[in-house]
Amino acid sequence: MDKEEQLRIIEEMQQVAAQMRIDDIEENPQCLDEFFTCSACGKSKDYAGSIKYSEYRLCNDCVLLAETGFALGKIKNIQELIDSMEDKRLEAMCDFIKTDEISANN
Repeated sequence: MDKEEQLRIIEEMQQVAAQMRIDDIEENPQCLDEFFTCSACGKSKDYAGSIKYSEYRLCNDCVLLAETGFALGKIKNIQELIDSMEDKRLEAMCDFIKTDEISANN
């Protein structure tokens, strides 16, 4: 697969993920007010454009990463993405703890 083909796939996946988010918001605007912790990045995200892969729920940003990874042959299953993003989840957890401590001290 050449660079041009890879770029085409990435652009396609970006459009698909963006449309999924738009569709979810149009179908259920309340999904913007409901949050979950993404299994991949560890951030608190709204449900718009999220997908559940087996026991993991991924935010729209991570869905884009997963689907692009599948399309480019970079990952074979969702567990590979989850494993590769462990540092991101730890970073998100540390940010949450810092924010929580700051708000507790004020």
